[in-house]
Amino acid sequence: MSADSEISINLLLLGRTQCGKSAAGNSLLGSSDFESHLSPCSVTTCCSLGRTCRISGFTRRYGNELALRVHVLDTPGYPHSSLSKEQVQQAVKTALAQHFRDKGLHLALLVLRADVPLCEEDADHTVQLVQELLGPAWREFTAVCLTHADNVEDAGLKEEEYLHIASKTLLTLLKSVKQRYVFVGNNSSSPEEKRATILRKIMVFVRQNNYQGLLFK
Repeated sequence: MSADSEISINLLLLGRTQCGKSAAGNSLLGSSDFESHLSPCSVTTCCSLGRTCRISGFTRRYGNELALRVHVLDTPGYPHSSLSKEQVQQAVKTALAQHFRDKGLHLALLVLRADVPLCEEDADHTVQLVQELLGPAWREFTAVCLTHADNVEDAGLKEEEYLHIASKTLLTLLKSVKQRYVFVGNNSSSPEEKRATILRKIMVFVRQNNYQGLLFK
């Protein structure tokens, strides 16, 4: 397969401390690139870029079979146990310009815990951070990533049932990003199959923007 038969997408992870950003990044990459563990303080203190190996024959475009490469930028959480909001913002802005300068950002994943109700104050913090980083176009380049989905499954809830009883705050957020969301769990019995399902859904979101990335200087 030639280089012309490959597509790469750039993803950004944003969210609160201990929401599962790094674990979600590892799930998307099919790796353990990012440090992720339970901690009484924020684990991620700087931005880090992870890359997948080439996934052959993943999708099709204009009738041609394409391989896929995924680049994931993990970021410090906000609020953070040792960094100010300004420090987190500056670190992310610098990393976006450094790593995604050429093709831009295809999608920011706003990471939220599916097993914790989203309250208005929490949503305000995270959405404000996304808005300040991405600017007026943030809605077109943002999706919600709901982590700890295995806890939701253990409670006997399917996605449709979960969204039916979700908080008004979460439903309003999903509406603002045109219902773009993915569920990510950590205990899947078939992680590669689950990963492929998530990536295909993300590709649908990227396709909605005609594969165009949001550029940063």
